[in-house]
Amino acid sequence: MTTSQIPQIGWCGTPEKAAAMQAAGLDYIELQLVPLKLEDDAAFAAAKATVRELPLPVPVMSYLFPHDLRLVGPEVHERRARAYIDRVAALMDLAGATHVVYGSGWTRNVPEGFSAQRAEEQFVQALGWMAQALPDGATLVIEPLNRKESNQCNHVADGVRFAQCTGLANVKGLADFYHVDEEHEPLATLAEHGAELAHVHLADTGRMNPGTGSYDYATFFGNLKRAGYAGRLSCECGVIGEPVGAMRHSAEFLRQAWARA
Repeated sequence: MTTSQIPQIGWCGTPEKAAAMQAAGLDYIELQLVPLKLEDDAAFAAAKATVRELPLPVPVMSYLFPHDLRLVGPEVHERRARAYIDRVAALMDLAGATHVVYGSGWTRNVPEGFSAQRAEEQFVQALGWMAQALPDGATLVIEPLNRKESNQCNHVADGVRFAQCTGLANVKGLADFYHVDEEHEPLATLAEHGAELAHVHLADTGRMNPGTGSYDYATFFGNLKRAGYAGRLSCECGVIGEPVGAMRHSAEFLRQAWARA
């Protein structure tokens, strides 16, 4: 896809929201994994059955790890995490998903008094084995989070740097407009690093749906296009008003904003 083409636009959510997303004219659902409770055998079997029946494609998955799992610090749950990622990979393979987003700030937060350098080493190590466990051709996407949500990997450049530290071609960065705005990052960072981004998350003022606030989409999209970004655009946010109408409004807003940028 060239940058003159309008990217596919999707929404982050759980399976029961897929029909509303389809009615709103979205191209895909970005499936949230934590609510599926994949560590439970019965829930995992149900999730596999569910993805076969979804009315929209599932090219991307996110909201990756359970909240009590840790990959950084004095106690690392690597064996548990590896078993969990194996189930994620199986679900991705079944759904035909090509990208999984690793945000999950709780897994990578550096405990007070713990070595920041050692935490970075642990994070990079985890990124490496996770990426290697994914289906052939699938990409692990690192989501930088604002400092209210994580104390490691807060900026677009951080995500790109960590991806490069793995030395793996299937680990890439992500830009989330909400986190970029919260961190007051200059939007020029998208032009600088956009070629290393594999995915984008979107929101608007108050982390609500795009087109309802004051985020500078003209500049945001202009810089992505300048960098040659050719990936998808997923809304990760709340909605104002009736969900189908709100998502439809945002999808049209984003398509027009991309075309004009």
